Amino acid sequence: MGGPRTWLRGEGERSPRLGERGRAFVVLVVLVLVAVGPLVAFPAVRCEVFGAGCRETPAVKAPAAEPTRSAARRLTPLEAATWGQYVALGDSYSSGEGAYGTAADLDPTNRCHRTSHAYYHDVARQFRFAGGTAFWACAGATTASVLKGKSGEPPQTGRVGPGTSLVTISVGGNDVGFSRVLAGCVVRLPWSRACREQGPEIAERMAALRYSLTTVLDAVTERAPRARVIVLGYPRIFAERSGAYADNISVGDQQWLNARARELNEVIRQVAADRDRQIAATEGQGSVEFIDAYHAFSGHEIGSPDPYVNGLKVNLSALSAEPASFHPTKAGYQALARLFVQQIRTGPGRPLHQFR
Repeated sequence: MGGPRTWLRGEGERSPRLGERGRAFVVLVVLVLVAVGPLVAFPAVRCEVFGAGCRETPAVKAPAAEPTRSAARRLTPLEAATWGQYVALGDSYSSGEGAYGTAADLDPTNRCHRTSHAYYHDVARQFRFAGGTAFWACAGATTASVLKGKSGEPPQTGRVGPGTSLVTISVGGNDVGFSRVLAGCVVRLPWSRACREQGPEIAERMAALRYSLTTVLDAVTERAPRARVIVLGYPRIFAERSGAYADNISVGDQQWLNARARELNEVIRQVAADRDRQIAATEGQGSVEFIDAYHAFSGHEIGSPDPYVNGLKVNLSALSAEPASFHPTKAGYQALARLFVQQIRTGPGRPLHQFR
């Protein structure tokens, strides 16, 4: 009897040990299932752990970065002038006074005396302006009337805007009073010094012009910040060494008048250059450029065989000078147009901050 009980005890004693191993085995199985289960159930986990079973995901394109200035192409001077609208502003040297080709040029309702031979027409025909062209120059305009309006028309500065790519303008001669100066040289007694005695008054007006012209250019460039603004100087209208004694103007007075024209041009040039430097310093997109027209009529002055400018024309019935007096002829405006065409193609002589 002792033998069987011993066997039974031995079996009973081994059973608890096997139970502990069984429990350990169960726990191990559970742990394996916990670890392996997600790998089987979730491919993304299996892909992350073993690099297997990964599904190819569609590539997502990153948004294209905007081109930087260093990568973009800089506009050429011609492109910068023609991407938008061309607007012609200014005084009689821009309106075409003195050169009449049609009945409409002399129509009394044409209060600004805009004519068919103004340089504007040649410039507009020479290039294709994406925004079209507009002609708003007005004879007799001063810097004040460019800002405030004249002859029943609104301010010329209001004619330009963000879509303007080119502005041409001549202004300043009426501020200085050149028509009155010429009248003072013509309507006087022979050998009197009434012509040159106007010097101090002219100097005062030129000093004032520095400020008023700056205001005009500021107004234009603020309204049309991407525009190339080309400012025209004035040509001398008398010969330098010898000239006609007609119109009661001596050679000496002609030379004196030419010198005043040069001074006026220098004031305009300096104001334009100062405004352009400000634009360039801030990397503005537009420009202010000056055209030196002083020698534009060389060899074709008043009294020459082929003048580009009208001499004194008198309305005998009214005993007054006609508006055409001392203004360009058709050939004169064509000469000015050639200067503009050349400047438009050449540019301001510095990089333009316009990019495509």
